[in-house]
Amino acid sequence: MTQRIGGALLILVLLVAVPGLGVAQDMGLVTGSEKGTYYQFGLDLQKLVKPSGVNLSVYPSKGSVENIFAVYQRPGVQMGIVQSDVLAFVARLQSDPVLTRIAKKTKMVFPLYNEEVHLVGKREISEFDDLAGRRVAVGREGSGTYLTARLLFKLAEVAPSEMVLIDTQEGLAELKAGRIDAMFYVAGYPVRLLKEDVSDGDKLAVIPILNKSIVEFYPKAEIPAGTYAWQPTAVSTVAAKAVLVSFDFRRRDCDSVGKVAQLIATRQEWLQKNGHPKWKAVDLNFPLRGWEQYDCVRKALGKFPASGPGTTTARSGLNPVFEAIKGVLDD
Repeated sequence: MTQRIGGALLILVLLVAVPGLGVAQDMGLVTGSEKGTYYQFGLDLQKLVKPSGVNLSVYPSKGSVENIFAVYQRPGVQMGIVQSDVLAFVARLQSDPVLTRIAKKTKMVFPLYNEEVHLVGKREISEFDDLAGRRVAVGREGSGTYLTARLLFKLAEVAPSEMVLIDTQEGLAELKAGRIDAMFYVAGYPVRLLKEDVSDGDKLAVIPILNKSIVEFYPKAEIPAGTYAWQPTAVSTVAAKAVLVSFDFRRRDCDSVGKVAQLIATRQEWLQKNGHPKWKAVDLNFPLRGWEQYDCVRKALGKFPASGPGTTTARSGLNPVFEAIKGVLDD
């Protein structure tokens, strides 16, 4: 009895003396819609890190534009998944000191996978340029799909009759009802929404994106034949890279983010076997031009020591990333 009490006291002393020992780490990851690939990746990471004492909360969101600001501003959210074209767009916006700071301090944890642009529409629409004069759903304001769709129209100089600002699930319902002609969804295939909620009887198709101005700006990609049962042929499109990011002002989270990165790097085979099919396409060493890997991650992976602490103050209110992007696209 005395030995058991003594052992319990020793464990208690160790827990008090060694911070973090035996105490689960609470972390947050902001993703995308619950039927999208970001969210599924988040759930995979949640399962991966839990046995190592990390309680990872996975938050759905409107997408990339919201996620960049959430990682910067929202308490309890240390990481987010965003599109590389959104990151690149923010980096070019020098109109506001908050944006400049966000662009400078948003750091890559890992590049993930290509996010194919799914342009889904009526079968009589043969290619992207045929969207001129049609009603097209471009995603909710603040989503990565919204930004990419608007950039595609701007690059191609194609003008739809209306860009309908609804989320992908609502967009699909409107498309099936015949109230819009097409919808965008930027996500790595296979997309759960398009696998589960579309059948051949809906008479829809993935529409090719072949416009020269677009394919000179975005990398070419292909959605293979049979990815969706209702889409029997391969479709040419373009893609953006999905990126796992953090924000380097939260030095208290440096070790936690590094720990998650180390688990991803050392257990990628588990993710490929047990997670979303897109894990098989992930190259953690892909050189994403213009984006620096978080030094806390490099330290955890044994690449070099993290630099000294940084400080900042979280801000609230409107998302300045969205406001600035909208202003540029509306010009």
